[in-house]
Amino acid sequence: MRPDTHARTMLPIPDRPTPGLTTYDAKDPATSYPPIEPLLPPPGAPNVLIVLLDDVGFGAASAFGGPCRTPTAERLAAGGLRFNRFHTTALCAPTRQALLTGRNHHSVGMGSITETATSAPGNSSLRPNTKAPLAETLRLNGYSTAQFGKCHEVPVWQSSPMGPFDAWPTGGGGFETFYGFIGGENNQWAPALYSGTTPVEPPATAEEGYHLTEDLVDHACSWVRQQKALMPDKPFFVYLAPGATHAPHHVPREWIEKYRGTFDDGWDVQRERTFARQKELGVVPPEADLTERHDEIPAWADMPDELRPVLARQMETYAGFLEHTDVQVGRLIDTLEDLDVLDETIVYYIIGDNGASAEGTVNGAFNEMANFNGMAALETPEFLRSKMDELGSPSSYNHYAVGWAWAMDTPYQWTKQVASHWGGTRTGTIVHWPDRIAEHGGLRSQFTHVIDVAPTILEAAGLPEPTTVNGVLQSPIEGTSMLYTFDDATMPERHDLQYFEMFANRGIYDRGWSAVTKHRTPWALTGAEPPAFDDDVWELYDGRTDFSQAHDLAAERPEMLARLQRLWLIEATKYNVLPMDDRTAERLVPELAGRPTLIHGGSQLFFPGMGRLSENSIVSVKNRSFSVTAEVDVPPGTASGVLIAQGGRFGGWCVHVVDGRLNFTYNVLGIRRYDVTAGEPVPGGKHQLRAELAYDGGGLGKGGTVTLFHDGSPVGSGRVDATQPLVFSADETTDIGYESGTSVSGAYTPASSRFAGRISWVQLDVGTDDHDHYISPEERLRVAMARQ
Repeated sequence: MRPDTHARTMLPIPDRPTPGLTTYDAKDPATSYPPIEPLLPPPGAPNVLIVLLDDVGFGAASAFGGPCRTPTAERLAAGGLRFNRFHTTALCAPTRQALLTGRNHHSVGMGSITETATSAPGNSSLRPNTKAPLAETLRLNGYSTAQFGKCHEVPVWQSSPMGPFDAWPTGGGGFETFYGFIGGENNQWAPALYSGTTPVEPPATAEEGYHLTEDLVDHACSWVRQQKALMPDKPFFVYLAPGATHAPHHVPREWIEKYRGTFDDGWDVQRERTFARQKELGVVPPEADLTERHDEIPAWADMPDELRPVLARQMETYAGFLEHTDVQVGRLIDTLEDLDVLDETIVYYIIGDNGASAEGTVNGAFNEMANFNGMAALETPEFLRSKMDELGSPSSYNHYAVGWAWAMDTPYQWTKQVASHWGGTRTGTIVHWPDRIAEHGGLRSQFTHVIDVAPTILEAAGLPEPTTVNGVLQSPIEGTSMLYTFDDATMPERHDLQYFEMFANRGIYDRGWSAVTKHRTPWALTGAEPPAFDDDVWELYDGRTDFSQAHDLAAERPEMLARLQRLWLIEATKYNVLPMDDRTAERLVPELAGRPTLIHGGSQLFFPGMGRLSENSIVSVKNRSFSVTAEVDVPPGTASGVLIAQGGRFGGWCVHVVDGRLNFTYNVLGIRRYDVTAGEPVPGGKHQLRAELAYDGGGLGKGGTVTLFHDGSPVGSGRVDATQPLVFSADETTDIGYESGTSVSGAYTPASSRFAGRISWVQLDVGTDDHDHYISPEERLRVAMARQ
């Protein structure tokens, strides 16, 4: 095997011309140059596939004893290794940035999700250029790189179609190909997709059989086939990160029906069943104890009788969703096998970027955005029962109840967001690499963390950790390679110190011991006042004998607890965890959080064709008066279509023309919809159409009076009795002259929503009821100049 001669610690690898004789005539027999060779990693470097599922607890997948069938995970585990002490950060974006850089999430600015970023270095959502991502390191060493699925690492003020794209996968992320979505979640039936940095529409509709996970895997399989057909000697790095199984839990009905009746006994019984199965499989040691249910989590027996069928259906839907996702992953594994490259590919199958999600309230949700707006009370038991048969369908945006999240984290305490306890951070992980791992079906119990993946891949590929990337001196990787575990289950663990923190839920692991404190409850998003940090109650666990954190030793070993508390503070200082920040609503407001915003002032000017504008790219109309004015040229006959739409089927508003009449629609969470229609048609020719909402005031989410105008003259009015106070959608966007995704009013498909006429401009004004009802050319010019 030819030795590697590249100096790979400096990336890009510097060009080094070969000295030698330069001849005058290329025909001279003395003319000799070495052949041009494509850049490749060192000989023997494997292909790399990382599959990262979303919001799956340790006790969900059958490969780790759970009730959701995961045949692909079981297949890979049978040919590889299960890791039963692998940890995440307890939340999606932080885990992903840590995975892709090999650094702790606060070190790379991702103390929480991008939507709650602040100006503090550990929470800014900005990855320092001193911490290059793994994909960039591999690409600059000769790997082909591609990402398919979720990217939640883009700062929100950089998430518009104009970028900048430094944090996007194909911008500064190191991936040559990207097909997926930007943000925390997406509608599986009607996603907002990007190819590279270009917005694209799904290739089909839900009615035509479309599903996002299937689409992502289709693209991944096609890319791998093409890569091996054109570059068979070049290894690849593929990162598949489906939106599944994050809410909304969307899956074809036949997958849900496979689980009918399975969960009728409730979450308490399911925990017992899963725990017994985990011991049978050996993924939980025989001496482990099942942790008890906390008082904040209701018992199944205490849930109303009329609600239990809905709750059971929620879990059936989730189980079908997870199985469907695993089967799609299996199609990619089959592709690697068909190409005869599976054995030479190191596969990381990380079954969850955090613990199971408890963000669906104690009753679950038909539209999870209700809870995020503090309006969960709208979804009464009667309402939920009426919607039970729609769960998982395109008409739902559903999530399961807190009790199911707790059950999916068996045998541990707590859930996603709770970085203190293993229920929030520990997820089942499988590593499959037949060319390197001799033991098939083995179990590894060394403490490992998501920051360990990047250094493992580099060591497996024979690549050094770079000292400079793109001219910038790099800080050291903070993870520890897991490669030492592949050969010997008895090797002492090398990653023996690790801090955890998320929204001030925090803990520390040190050589088997863990000290933890839960600060706030994930599903208490509004109205709950957490205690002072110094009043948090700490717990102490000896993981050498207590696998599941079931026996609190704080009272028995106060000196050990004090030592670990001090150690947490040292690590927190080292990695930019401080200051801790447990604010909620304040962090959603850029001015309060201290992060940039694209929008300044109270007016915003749009032009036709603008679209896929995220909520952070639009001046906020929440909890205030606002108006929309559009200058249009209407052809003779009946005008129709959308002038501007924000949000979609599950919450938002739009100004549109229906049957020739101007219309304003406000949709509250897909539960209540208010329509105000003009009393006369829009005349043909050039006109200004305007809709104003005069907000009632007196608090958040109040209603208002709507007035419609043609050329400054009122033509209709009506009432909106309630509005959404905090967020319209995590995935739907704002579009001008059409409506992508789902329809706010329910009247359109993306194709039928296009305005039949010409739009010159659309102006959005907020914050006042005292304005003219006609915008002069001078005023429009002022708004345009203010945006420069």
